[in-house]
Amino acid sequence: MGARADEIERRLTTALAPAMLEVIDDSDSHRGHAGHSGAGESHFTVRIEASAFVGRSRIDRQRAVYAALGDLVAPDRVHALVIVARAPGEG
Repeated sequence: MGARADEIERRLTTALAPAMLEVIDDSDSHRGHAGHSGAGESHFTVRIEASAFVGRSRIDRQRAVYAALGDLVAPDRVHALVIVARAPGEG
């Protein structure tokens, strides 16, 4: 993982104490697309399971992830982010 992926992992771990967290750099599959600079670490998928998501809607879960990431989710840092956020026990 690169520095930006490490920072995503650190911030989500600190803010949401996930039971499971996977940060995937999808940048290579977006070559030639908007926001891909060629340097990588511009497009990510985050799969996260946390008790903080119990009883929260999909939108509220995504808002919690964006709040934890703060300034990382800016067009010049992370161009695209796919979020799969689940509470423990959800399939």
